[in-house]
Amino acid sequence: MKDPHTLGSSEISVEPISQASLYEFIRGLLLASRTQVRQTVNTAMVQTYWHIGRMIVEDEQGGQKRAAYGKQVLPELARKLSDEFGAGFDVSNLRNMRRFYQAFPIRETLSPELSWSAYLSLIRIENPQAREWYAKEAAEQGWSVRALDRQISTLYYERLLSSQDKAKAQVQDEAAHNIAKDTAPDPRDFIRDPYVLEFLGAPAVPALYEKDLEQGLLNQLQTFLLELGKGFAFVARQKHLRVEGEDCFIDLVFYNYVLKCFVLVDLKVGKLAHQDVGQMDMYVRVFDEQHRQESDNPTLGLILCSERNAAVAKYSQLADKAKLFASKYQALMPTEAELQAELERDRALLEIHKAQA
Repeated sequence: MKDPHTLGSSEISVEPISQASLYEFIRGLLLASRTQVRQTVNTAMVQTYWHIGRMIVEDEQGGQKRAAYGKQVLPELARKLSDEFGAGFDVSNLRNMRRFYQAFPIRETLSPELSWSAYLSLIRIENPQAREWYAKEAAEQGWSVRALDRQISTLYYERLLSSQDKAKAQVQDEAAHNIAKDTAPDPRDFIRDPYVLEFLGAPAVPALYEKDLEQGLLNQLQTFLLELGKGFAFVARQKHLRVEGEDCFIDLVFYNYVLKCFVLVDLKVGKLAHQDVGQMDMYVRVFDEQHRQESDNPTLGLILCSERNAAVAKYSQLADKAKLFASKYQALMPTEAELQAELERDRALLEIHKAQA
């Protein structure tokens, strides 16, 4: 019997099952098919963006850089493509495609093992030798995008080149340790990748990013805030932000039309960590830069943490906004104690329902 993990698209057939159980055979078939679909979509996306980059470069007077081109042609091209194909073809992404082609001008050298997100990390490397080395290692070692970014940021290649044999082993051990710290990939990671969704023209529905308990808590919290009757209007769920080259998602976004400000809510199922507060501060800054209008007051962040027997609610107040919160926001926002009690009540109800199901 053929190994179900190696079945090609035209080879899927059912043979008498001898040694492998029915479950194992079907499991292997599904895993092989999912891998095949993922590789097909990824290859199509990477190849398409390479060709778009090539056409843009070739249209720039035979490949020569031209400042006026970026100011005149790209914005109009981006507008037309975005109108028909969505936000994945704005000016910034078209520039990335052009840069991608310039960094990898030989199409045959593109690896089917590397995603578009990985190539976005690679094209930021100025040194061609370093870029080629990181691409080869990432493909051969199966690095995640997070692992690739970490190796680039810690100058793994450059440190290896400058190290003697003994020090080189230490650098390699450190890199292996960093990769080992990566959490196991979620099977949903590929299909919820914003770049994949944009390429396929698929909506980024919240269910892609939420686990069952988290989804239930967010449903309850969304209802709770809207029913407060203090000016809350729902804006978005799992709002996508691009922060320092990484994709981030804000669980809930509201607009308070009395306070005239956005309210960002980030839910953590587990213990509150110090970095969670810093992360929310960063979300608030980036959200203000990208979405806040001149007539809006500064955005407010709210961090909620739900543990099995406890809950924590904390407003994220940037240092220069503390007085504003106390004088204006506090009167219309639920207190941290009220939010904590609501979170504990919601989790208890969800666990009771789960036990009864």
